[in-house]
Amino acid sequence: MQAPQIHPLGDSALLCSLPAPATLSQQQRIWALAELAAAWDEVDEVVPGMNNLTLILKRPAIGVDALAKRIGQLWPKLGAAGAQGRTVEIPVVYGGADGPDLAAVARHTGLSVNEVVKRHSGGDYVVYFIGFLPGFAYLGGLAPELATPRHTEPRVSIPAGSVGIGGEQTGIYPMASPGGWQLLGRTALPLFDPAQDPPTLLRPGDHVRFTVERVEP
Repeated sequence: MQAPQIHPLGDSALLCSLPAPATLSQQQRIWALAELAAAWDEVDEVVPGMNNLTLILKRPAIGVDALAKRIGQLWPKLGAAGAQGRTVEIPVVYGGADGPDLAAVARHTGLSVNEVVKRHSGGDYVVYFIGFLPGFAYLGGLAPELATPRHTEPRVSIPAGSVGIGGEQTGIYPMASPGGWQLLGRTALPLFDPAQDPPTLLRPGDHVRFTVERVEP
């Protein structure tokens, strides 16, 4: 079990990072460390990321070495906090105007369009972290045979709710934005609503299952 590398970010934050690839067990340890660190007197905010955790400190440069030592001692003892999240079903219209890259993903993987839909919707995904956009959940658990590189030239605007594949991950755009992921379909389910508490539908540790609403030609 490899301990995280710890680096200062300026004089008021620490970055705890793990080597690639990202795995569920590593993410679970990051969540467990974040849960503990959130209660430390020195820490103002915790920001879990993909294979990393940033600790924002209350007082610049105070106790940094002691914090780093504490993290190193705790890491081997950490459990799987956050592993038992909710299960959220996301209905998706695959293909057609909502999924303009579905056929391209099928060609890249050597699978039929229907098989891509079957395998993508058959996965049990876990939210590793929220980033890039408010409510954008990076999901681990994509079937390896579905991995497809991002577009070399991102689209200028991707509609909210678009479900896509970016390399070895799948995710959902919570709002309209530029992006380079391969778009398989779209959901009408809102992923981000600033009027709600919490504003994001998905949280780290949640399980996501895509359901097929229909497949468009």
